[in-house]
Amino acid sequence: MRDWEVSGGMSYRHFTFPEVSLLKTLMSHYGTGTGLCEEVLFSERELTVQLSQAYLAKAPIQIKEFGAVNKIDFSPVPPRNYAVTASSRIHIYGRYSHEPIKTFSRFKDAAYCGTYRDDGNLLVAGSDEGIIRLFDISGKAPLRQFDGHTKPVHVVGFLSDKYRIFSGGDDYSSKLWDIPSGTEIVSYREHTDYVRCGCASKVNADVFVTGSYDHTVKLFDARTKSSIITIEHGQPVESVLLFPSGGLLVSAGGRYVKVWDVLKGGQLLVSLKNHHKTVTCLCLNSSGQRLLSGSLDRHVKIYSTTSYKVVHSFSYAAPILSLALSPEDETIVVGMTNGVLNIKHRKPEEGKEKSQKKRQPAYRTYMKGKTYMPKQEDFSVSKPVRRALRKYDKLLKSFDSSKALDAVLEPSIRLHTPEVTVAVMQELHRRGTLRSALAGRDEKQINLLLTFVARRVIEPRFTSILVTVADMITDIYQPVLGQSAIVDRQFLRLQEAIGKEIDYQGELLEVLGMMDTLFASFAEKEVTCLEENRSNSPTEIIETDE
Repeated sequence: MRDWEVSGGMSYRHFTFPEVSLLKTLMSHYGTGTGLCEEVLFSERELTVQLSQAYLAKAPIQIKEFGAVNKIDFSPVPPRNYAVTASSRIHIYGRYSHEPIKTFSRFKDAAYCGTYRDDGNLLVAGSDEGIIRLFDISGKAPLRQFDGHTKPVHVVGFLSDKYRIFSGGDDYSSKLWDIPSGTEIVSYREHTDYVRCGCASKVNADVFVTGSYDHTVKLFDARTKSSIITIEHGQPVESVLLFPSGGLLVSAGGRYVKVWDVLKGGQLLVSLKNHHKTVTCLCLNSSGQRLLSGSLDRHVKIYSTTSYKVVHSFSYAAPILSLALSPEDETIVVGMTNGVLNIKHRKPEEGKEKSQKKRQPAYRTYMKGKTYMPKQEDFSVSKPVRRALRKYDKLLKSFDSSKALDAVLEPSIRLHTPEVTVAVMQELHRRGTLRSALAGRDEKQINLLLTFVARRVIEPRFTSILVTVADMITDIYQPVLGQSAIVDRQFLRLQEAIGKEIDYQGELLEVLGMMDTLFASFAEKEVTCLEENRSNSPTEIIETDE
């Protein structure tokens, strides 16, 4: 072999001919040794490249999971953590963390499709057992379990109203679930093969989409008993995506990525064939101007949504199963079949001002159309007014039982609208959390509770639930009786109120008994009079004839 001599900075390195092309590539990419390449040593069998710490900090982060990564989902709210579903676990990672900050591992077998709710407080996931589990991000045990699928559930997600969950499984069915009651709302069995992907509309809280290996994409409306649109993709569908406007639908299956116009009944707009193997995942950036697709050919393609041409591409070391982009487009996370999670952070752009003042629209923009008077043939559509949720409703939604009960015991609600207080107690009793909400209270709170119960227990519309509340309070705080004169006095008032009510009920029963006797005697007299009249009437007729 020949020896070559090339200048690298102030010194000369000697190396053999086979390494020439490699050295040229390194020097053209990293510089001539003074910047990123601190030292380059070549021999016939060994090549060692040591890079500076500055370059290593910009390199992608690689994390090894326990199995193939089937789903990555970013939290919609700061600090923008992301959930990674792999094997039988769901790991929650921080934006810059290399280790999981939280793990959900209550799965007997493989977990699928860990997805955040829009408020970032709840997470839902399917499993190989056919069970759907709902988790609170701040807890570990599932809040709800939804049983109904007979085979693995590969796709789950929240509808935009945040109170319902849709799912699709290998039993060919798509189902809709109610979160508060934990029951199945409706089941659709229109697919003829595995249902492996789906998404919900951000515009309409009743619309969701599912894709199946039967080559079809179906759009469902929860208010109907069957699908409203069926689209033939032509290949087993691996991923579906709705644009934020809800007017365009993207489906991926085989080597094709297809864009459909939903408003025209599912008309095909464009068909893209830029991958060499099956496309497995789709993603949109925050502005909706870029569409990303990942494939088993180890590439991520980035398309412009105006021309649908490839504007950039990333290459990875293994086939890609899942893909996600952070809400600010700062981080792209890719999951691969070999269990490796690849995280790339966007480099900060230099030379631009950190804060640019946005130009505000002109005054006439805001006032446009204010003076327009509708004509006789015009059809006026009024915008529905969104009602703000009460404090106790928000606390019930977040499953904070004790604070919800405190909220309805405030004077403004307790004194003027006691039916609201009793309704919240009834809802907590239905959920099975009333006892925990009543427990752990101090002297002042117990006094408040007993005062309300003693005053309202005699009202017939509240009696059934307040008797249950009184029974629970007595059972919980019986060990502390005698330690507080105020609490003891309230218990005596409650006993007196219930005793008086029992006496009133006894007296009412006596009155009812008397009235029943009177009514019975009146009824007997009426029957006797009728019989006498019937017996006398023929005689009178005979006498008149004579």
